[in-house]
Amino acid sequence: MSNKLLVPNRFKKIGWFILIPSTMLGIILCFNDFGAAWIHAKVFAIANDGTLGRSEYFSFRNTNITNTIVGAGFLIGALLVSFSKEKNEDEFITEIRLSSLLWAVCVSYTLLLVAFLFVYGSPFFEVMIYNMFTVLIIFIVRFNYILYKNTRTVSDEK
Repeated sequence: MSNKLLVPNRFKKIGWFILIPSTMLGIILCFNDFGAAWIHAKVFAIANDGTLGRSEYFSFRNTNITNTIVGAGFLIGALLVSFSKEKNEDEFITEIRLSSLLWAVCVSYTLLLVAFLFVYGSPFFEVMIYNMFTVLIIFIVRFNYILYKNTRTVSDEK
């Protein structure tokens, strides 16, 4: 994995600062739709459901953007956390990063395959929405777990 695509380490703190509140708000929105009247704005839409079932393209629409802000915050934070260099970025960390990314993609698509086989109707749409975030979540969890496990093993050997 090329280090040219990684952002400097200082962005990891910014990423966590954005990711943690966005994750908490996202979980709250999943179980409580308090965002129904939270933030409304007029936004530009490439495509949207128009009035009376007509689709509209390249138009403005007044809509609730709570989910948009929370989702964008989660993605920006998760990308910054995932693709920030470590303080001591070496070949071993690069190998862990690559294997964690491969592992996250495999697990995410396995979960998607299970959803294709066993989830139908509108719950499938919800699964697809959650699946957009699973690769980043699994990557962050696995990468940081392996780093933690290896730093703990190294400190135990000293």
